[in-house]
Amino acid sequence: MELKRIDTNFTVCKVADLSGVNMEDEFVFVSKTDEESSLVCSTDKTPANTTERSDGWKAVRIEGKLDFSLIGILSKISTALAKNNIGIFAISTYNTDYILVKEADFDNALKVLEEKGYRIV
Repeated sequence: MELKRIDTNFTVCKVADLSGVNMEDEFVFVSKTDEESSLVCSTDKTPANTTERSDGWKAVRIEGKLDFSLIGILSKISTALAKNNIGIFAISTYNTDYILVKEADFDNALKVLEEKGYRIV
């Protein structure tokens, strides 16, 4: 399986509302519930109305369009990283999954995944 390294610095944050979110940016992940509005975006595009934030995230994308019948892809990746004490923040879209790792752990995460047979591009 192929994982694409994304050369962007990400921020995971909560926002007061979605008015400051730049939906035109290349990577914008928004989730809203009855309790919060969360955002993952390029660090340099983090809106001013952020109420909490965690900077310093890097990401890989599982390449290709994943069929909904495929089971365990994200689980295998997260288990391999967890066994090496590497935490993740996972995001699923309609087509695929994104795995975010803190920048300090990113190179090690790529090494672990390569050792597990993933191809990093």
